[in-house]
Amino acid sequence: MPSVDLNSDLGEGFGTYRCGDDEAMLSIVTSANVACGLHAGDPEVMARTFAIARRRGVAVGAHPGFPDLWGFGRRRLPFSNGEIERLVAYQVGAAMALAAYAGHRITYVKTHGALGNIACEERDVADAVARAVRAVDPNLALLAIAVTELVAAGEAAGLEIHQEIYADRGYTETGQLIPRGQPGAMIEGAEEAAARVLAMVQAGAVITASGKHLPTPIRSICVHGDSDHAVATASLVRERLEKAGVTLKPFKPIAA
Repeated sequence: MPSVDLNSDLGEGFGTYRCGDDEAMLSIVTSANVACGLHAGDPEVMARTFAIARRRGVAVGAHPGFPDLWGFGRRRLPFSNGEIERLVAYQVGAAMALAAYAGHRITYVKTHGALGNIACEERDVADAVARAVRAVDPNLALLAIAVTELVAAGEAAGLEIHQEIYADRGYTETGQLIPRGQPGAMIEGAEEAAARVLAMVQAGAVITASGKHLPTPIRSICVHGDSDHAVATASLVRERLEKAGVTLKPFKPIAA
């Protein structure tokens, strides 16, 4: 079996507000997507998350989203493609600075929430994201939801692309995430999530709500860090993969 990465969206607290159990998740995952201060996170949260990741040997990436603390970055905001490009560049720069401050270094970028969903569906937005990443540092990889426009945009921009699947989300027949609030969008049981992940990794395909297989390379698996069952799900996913002979390691080597 090939190796695979296990990632989670972390550092999503703000000020005195805490979101998820980052300490526990950083003992399970191999990569951490760290919020950059616009949809969640702040300099204190970012520096702390990067420092813990460094001590645990966890790779880190920037996790940029819309500037929407009230909506946790899950609402579409009316920004132009140029504005999106600059918002992404701004957040990647912040992540690079705070990671360096903590003695770590980001190696990739993964878009968050509504921004990520739109980039997966709309090529012009995906191109804006890819241009921003390339402009800031062309050596950064792009972690993208499998079989989406963001994969194609990253490849066209000459970026290193790695495709991911979700342990705790359902898929439409075209490979997009089922929108939150719709039936089948969320996979809340750790057992079901782990079984789905193992099936997709073994099949080398995204498995849709109807059971359709969409073949794709799978380099990483995401478990959202903000849910009540995140730690249990990530732990069981890792356990089941390792029992199946899958090696867990970062999809992008930790930078020196």
